Amino acid sequence: MESRDLKVMLKRAGLSKKEFAQIVGLSQQTVSNWGCSKNIPRWVESWLELYIDSKRFRELKQQFQEMGICHFVEEGRRI
Repeated sequence: MESRDLKVMLKRAGLSKKEFAQIVGLSQQTVSNWGCSKNIPRWVESWLELYIDSKRFRELKQQFQEMGICHFVEEGRRI
């Protein structure tokens, strides 16, 4: 993953570098250094892909619930 890829994925996730750093428990400076003086860790791309997918799922779930057309299983029970 290159610096420009990180920017694109953060934008898709709706996160700033600061927000991403807070969520994953890193300093903002560490994240800001990626792509400049340090390589971006391999886990970042897959983490962001899962975050984006999860965010989209939550949005769709909310839309379906508002339309009353779908029930989801949450915490082992139908809702």
